[in-house]
Amino acid sequence: MRVDDDDEDDTEDEDDGTSHGKSRALVAKGARFSCNDLESSDSEDELDGQVAPYRLMEKRDLAKSILLELEREHHLKVQEEVRNKLASLEVCHQNEIQRTISAFARLQKYAESRKEIDRRLDVHFQRRIAEVLDKHLSMVQRDHEQKSQIVERRIRDDAALEEAKRKEQAVKEEKLRQERARQEAEARQKEAAKLAAEARKTAFEAAKKEAAEKEAEAAKLRDAAASQSSPNSQNNIAGIKVFADKYALEAESRRRALVQNQVPENIHLSKEFSKYDRQIAKSISKLMPTTDSVRARASELIKALDGQDCPRPISCYLFANKIISIVKSRNTKDKTFGNLAFACGYVMLLVTNQVPDAMDYLLAEFNRVCIYTVPKHLHALNAQARTRDYYKLIGYQEENEQLESTESYLTYVGAYVKLYAAMIQTEIKGVRHPHGLAEGWKWLAMFLNSLPATTATACALHAFLKMAGFALHKKYGSQFMKILDVISRCFLPALKEQGNKMQAEAANNLQNYLNDKIYLEEPEGQYLVQQLLSKELFM
Repeated sequence: MRVDDDDEDDTEDEDDGTSHGKSRALVAKGARFSCNDLESSDSEDELDGQVAPYRLMEKRDLAKSILLELEREHHLKVQEEVRNKLASLEVCHQNEIQRTISAFARLQKYAESRKEIDRRLDVHFQRRIAEVLDKHLSMVQRDHEQKSQIVERRIRDDAALEEAKRKEQAVKEEKLRQERARQEAEARQKEAAKLAAEARKTAFEAAKKEAAEKEAEAAKLRDAAASQSSPNSQNNIAGIKVFADKYALEAESRRRALVQNQVPENIHLSKEFSKYDRQIAKSISKLMPTTDSVRARASELIKALDGQDCPRPISCYLFANKIISIVKSRNTKDKTFGNLAFACGYVMLLVTNQVPDAMDYLLAEFNRVCIYTVPKHLHALNAQARTRDYYKLIGYQEENEQLESTESYLTYVGAYVKLYAAMIQTEIKGVRHPHGLAEGWKWLAMFLNSLPATTATACALHAFLKMAGFALHKKYGSQFMKILDVISRCFLPALKEQGNKMQAEAANNLQNYLNDKIYLEEPEGQYLVQQLLSKELFM
């Protein structure tokens, strides 16, 4: 086959132009080669297992060869640059990744540090809030305590002021009462003087005639009083033997005369004084063995006895009669009667402290209802002497025209003596007792020295010791023990010799009192009232 030179020249020119253009394009756009193209071209060449062979057999000119060589070198150079660029890019990419990781680590560390700071700040703020709150609460509490102290101080001041006013008022009332009492005494003296003058005037004409009769009557009375004053005198006419101490008989006679001279007979039937009688009875009927009841009843009775409308002797007599008659109105067999007796003792002491005249009327009423409060015992010498009048004389009560039983009589004897002993042993700090433990000691001595051992005297003695034995032992100690020894050695053997059932029971009661040492135990009901009362409560 033959090719024309022109065609070959044209072809070479076109080839040269194409090669030159490609070289220029490669030179101009060398930076735009992509790795993928190069790699793919290489891989395609490698896959083909051969590089596009040069047409060595063809004739090529020198310029074209040089161009191809240059193109090849340029291609290799571009590949090397691309590889270097890729390596540098990979290094930069790895560095960027490391920087990113480092940045993320710093960011995380920063976030954790911020959280720790926030936590510490939160704890600090909470501590500050707690401190401020505690300080505020402390201030509030301190302010409250200050206000409470101010209020308490104000209350104490008000109470002290009220107490001062009350005491001042009490002093004024006491002065007014004394002034009224003085005026009443003066009025009574004037009235008595007036009545005496009238009596002397009306009786002047009959004075000489009556003088002899009065003298004879006075002589008889003196003889009778002298016969009763002996400790173991006998009434031969009535067949009755009187056992009593002469001083006790004199005191009884004096009190009885006081009542007879100052109080009209059948006073309870008088409409004029019935209102005061009901008022005093109502107040006493509400008495209970509690502090409040004792305080209220004593205040009411003091006001009643200080009244202007009722004469003092009559009001005192009504008071004595009603408070001692509580033995009849209450159940004396009940165990709580002892508590009530102590309450009555406190009322009697508080009333007589403000109204001293009332004590004589109380003792006169005690002696009237129970001869063993004198102390006195009447013994019938024979069966003929044991009449209805004799039993009424020693204190038996009559109901439906029948005398009460001996058991009932002994029960009332014990109740009256308990009430008497409760009054004697009552003590209030700051209050003077006009008939206190010293009189009780005298009563006990006269009782054992003058009275015989009988069922009635044994019941009276046991009742007295049961109520006042603790107080007497506390005050007199060994002397009181000697009294108990006398009871054990003398009184009890004499009582047991008589040998009937009631005497045996009375003897057992006394023996148990001594054996069990009841006098060392405080009587039930005494401490409650005594602990809470004071003189100021009844001023």
